[in-house]
Amino acid sequence: MDCKEVRVDMRIPNPKDREENVRAAQIMFQMNHTMPFTEEYQTLLKELFGENLGEGSYVAAPISGACVSTMKIGKNVYINSGLLAMARGGIAIEDGVRIAANVQLISNNHDPYDLSILTCKPVLIKKAAWIGAGASILPGVSIGKHAIVGAASVVTKDVPDYAVAVGNPARVIKYLDASRFEEI
Repeated sequence: MDCKEVRVDMRIPNPKDREENVRAAQIMFQMNHTMPFTEEYQTLLKELFGENLGEGSYVAAPISGACVSTMKIGKNVYINSGLLAMARGGIAIEDGVRIAANVQLISNNHDPYDLSILTCKPVLIKKAAWIGAGASILPGVSIGKHAIVGAASVVTKDVPDYAVAVGNPARVIKYLDASRFEEI
């Protein structure tokens, strides 16, 4: 994953970004007030993510964040309720990922010396990873395929394939047997 930092000066108006952020915020509001698993909800989900939502994937309300419509979500991904996606730096979720409730995917931060500057690095969650409830994935982090992030963990560094990482800050406590997984 290319983890180059991008800096964005929030004092410089960008009408196109503002228009997209307003559109996405309004769609998220509608989603958060629509009966789940209905045709109306599915339509809003597709309106929010467009071509960036893979077949068979679902994001449960409520959902909040910034630049959410830029997220790339693979096939057969399930994201439970309460997602906070700060996606200015880019968030990519590969096929078969499971994300539990109240997870935070954070790809941007503020420069501590100038809070009007956003520092942005992408977040990548690889195939069939599982992110536990209440976990926070911070800018520039990659979660490996079939990796597990424990509930309430704060991930500040990459998690390798097949690793189980827990805690704050998260650390790898063991590895899963790669031979026991079927490739999706």
